[in-house]
Amino acid sequence: MSCQRRLRNALFVALLLLAALAGGRAHAQGTGHVTCYGKFPNPIGDICWNCIFPISIGAFAADMGQEDIENPALPVCFCPIPVPPYVRMGLSIGFWEPTRLIESTRTPFCFPALNGYYMDSSSYKPSGATSYTTRDRKSRDSFYQVHVYVNPILYYIEDAVNQMCLESGSYDLAYMSEYDPMWHDDQESAILAPESAVLTNLLAIAACSADCVAASIGFGLKELFWCSGCNGPVYPMNGNVPVHIGGVQASSLLNHRILAKLHRLMIAWQWHGVSALCQGHPAPLMDKRGYKTQMVYPIPMTSGTDGTSWGRCCQPLGRSTQVWGMGREFPIMGEDFAYQVFRKRNCCMD
Repeated sequence: MSCQRRLRNALFVALLLLAALAGGRAHAQGTGHVTCYGKFPNPIGDICWNCIFPISIGAFAADMGQEDIENPALPVCFCPIPVPPYVRMGLSIGFWEPTRLIESTRTPFCFPALNGYYMDSSSYKPSGATSYTTRDRKSRDSFYQVHVYVNPILYYIEDAVNQMCLESGSYDLAYMSEYDPMWHDDQESAILAPESAVLTNLLAIAACSADCVAASIGFGLKELFWCSGCNGPVYPMNGNVPVHIGGVQASSLLNHRILAKLHRLMIAWQWHGVSALCQGHPAPLMDKRGYKTQMVYPIPMTSGTDGTSWGRCCQPLGRSTQVWGMGREFPIMGEDFAYQVFRKRNCCMD
């Protein structure tokens, strides 16, 4: 790698650290009656680096007490190349790559992961509610806006694995639900997921109890793709949460929904399994076992490697928030949420 590229990336990491130090406390920006709180995630102190594990070669894995899904059995792999000998040999490695950051906010155009920056939106008002509302004394629903950032942290530091097995790029805002009409309306979101008409009945929802059990002790069931474990249904793929238990539960459900939506749009690809050793591929029906998330705001979850499913700092999609989410939501400054996303990666490394 050239000296210029190393210098550029070193400067980028230094800028991230300076921004994190500058935003060490929850920051609020107000425009009129709108207040937005947040904190820029510290790329060192707010990230649970144990979530990268297990790191595997073939079927052998150094798990460090972390959860994993199956890996290709053979340690040696072969990939086609366009020049003679038209095939290259490599090692089949697996790890969990931090690639995205997702935030859920009650206030449109509020960016908790950008140190609580509020973008003046006086010229545009998105449809939909801005926070949860009580329907009656027994149940309530909620609505959140969601933002997705490209955040390939390992590419910045360049020291973990071969560069060919890392997503390249820089920190960038990739998606804003405020400008997505499908995020605000159940009927419009059904255009993208017509199967939701048959997967939102009571029988289909009842089957999610099995997914809740599976996600609470490991990963959810791939076959129950319409379930997000204990957190609720994946459909509709929008910001409406029909049963709001708490902000941690609602935001965890929306993490699953937005990832499933990006897969359906073929913006997000699958990067794990034998089929993805040489190159990722579209997967319109997302395998939810390919993702883990770690809260970075309002209270970063950077510890908890006690060997139990409740104690790990990164959680598979659908895991119950009743234990690990305790005390991580509080009034005013702790009602919006941000999560680092770890994506399962299998790669044929030179």
